[in-house]
This record gives sequence, structure tokens and C-alpha cells, in this order.
Amino acid sequence: MLFDLDGVLLDSREAMLATLAGIATAAMGRRVTVEDLPPNALTTPRVEVLTGLGVTEPDELCEIWWDAALATAAGTALFPGALEGLMAMKDAGIATGLVTLQTRTRLSWLLSPAVLALLDATVCREDAEPKPAPDGLLLALGKLGATPSGTVFLGDTTGDMAAARAAGITPLGAGWGYAGAAALTAAGAAAVLNDAAVIGPGLLDYAPCPPTALPVSARTR
Repeated sequence: MLFDLDGVLLDSREAMLATLAGIATAAMGRRVTVEDLPPNALTTPRVEVLTGLGVTEPDELCEIWWDAALATAAGTALFPGALEGLMAMKDAGIATGLVTLQTRTRLSWLLSPAVLALLDATVCREDAEPKPAPDGLLLALGKLGATPSGTVFLGDTTGDMAAARAAGITPLGAGWGYAGAAALTAAGAAAVLNDAAVIGPGLLDYAPCPPTALPVSARTR
């Protein structure tokens, strides 16, 4: 079972919006608020959002400021039910992986050690071509020794759905996340779920060939 992070396991909506507004404020020398951001700010590449606000050289500024701005932004927490679902999957012997656009250095302050210990593999921004390319998902399959037909990927953006389909993995939509149910359905989600409380062993029922368990002999991060 593979997961995206932001908008799926982690509610980082307020922190991500505050980070974008903060970088725009520092870059432009005038106050930019969350209300000034476009409605699709969370599902649009950050460079495009900042460029649209009038920020010049957004790539370079994100390299300098993004980590510090995100680290000090308030408001990140696991969605209710996500931790319990991951624990239930671990108890059932189901291998779990994270495929995220966050960098590896951020994981230790976005997720607690207890949560990270429940993930058998993590694929971060620097490890593979980012979604919607399938590379990160395929890398996670290799780390877990899993097959596409026995795997499900739970994501919350159209890029997540495209990546899963390209990798031959069943895409599930997290309707509580950032893109919304209609966009996820249009992007090819096999199903759109409505609440993070559904995270658990039952998600693998959506796979064409659900395994009874995917034991991992050695954890790889």
C-alpha cells in the first residue's frame, strides 16, 4: 500500500499556504496573505503560484527560503484515523510506502518517529522524477518487492492519479485532500474515498490481485 503525504496522511493545508504567502511577502517587499493566493494554490506547482503573484526567480528563492518557512509554519497534523490505519496495516503484515514531493530532510519534522517507523519505504523528491511521472512509485515497488497488480496508491491530486496509472498501480483518491472528488474521478481514480478513517487493510481490496500480506525482510528508507 503506497501513500502520498500532503493531503492524504498529513493535513498541511494551512502550513503550505502560509509558506507560499510568506515567501511571496519576503520576495516582493509587501504583505501577501493567504487570501491573495489563487484558489488552486495547493495543487499548482509552487513556482507557478509564485510567478503568478509577481515573484521573480521563484525557483532560486524556494531553494533558499522554503524549508525555513515551512518548518516555522503552524498547522501540520495527521488526519484523524491515519495513524490507526497505518498501525492496522502493519499488524496485518501489509507493506506500506510513502511517495512524496517533500524532501527527505523534512520528513523528520513533518512526521513523528512513531509514524515513520510504520512506513517500510519512503521515496522523496530527490529520489526520483516527481509525480505525475511514475518513477517514484516504481522505485517504491522495487524497495518493497511488490507488484503493480497487488498494490494500491492513495493520493489526492490529479498528478497522483496519473502517476499510479502510468505505473500500472490502482489509483485511489483521497477526497479529503487538496484536489477534490470531481477532479480525482476525472483523472481516473478507481474510487474516491471520503474520510481518512477508511485507511487500513481494506484498501488493498481495490487491487486486482490483493496479497494477503507483503512481509518486508529489511526496511529501506
